[in-house]
Amino acid sequence: MEMAKPTEADKEQFRSLLAALPGIEIKPMFGNLGAFVNGNMFAGLYGSTLGVKLTEADRDELMASRETLPFISAERPMGGYAGLPVQGSPEEIEPWLARALAHVAELPPKAPKTAKPKK
Repeated sequence: MEMAKPTEADKEQFRSLLAALPGIEIKPMFGNLGAFVNGNMFAGLYGSTLGVKLTEADRDELMASRETLPFISAERPMGGYAGLPVQGSPEEIEPWLARALAHVAELPPKAPKTAKPKK
C-alpha cells in the first residue's frame, strides 16, 4: 500500500484548524502530520483526510450526521478514528477537533520513549 501524502495546502489547513487549541503539539509523521496532547495523538492528517479520535458515542454521532472517511485506509482503518476531508468547512470540523482533544486529554499521559543504546 502506497502512503498518501498531503499537499502543502492540506498541511496549512490542518495547522490552521488546530491553531486555537491549547496545549497541543503538531509533529510530522511519515510525511503526514499528527496533533498530540500529553503525548497522545488526537488528530492526524493522512493525505487529504483529517482523522479525529473520538469516544464511541461521538464517533457514532459524527458518522450518523455526515459521510465520513476511513482514516489511513479502507483496508486497515485506524481504530477509534473517523475521517473528514481536511479542506472541509472549519465550522463543521472544529467542533469535532475540540471533542477529540477533550477525549484524548483525559487519557493518561504517554511516557516519552527512551533512546535505544547504540551498538
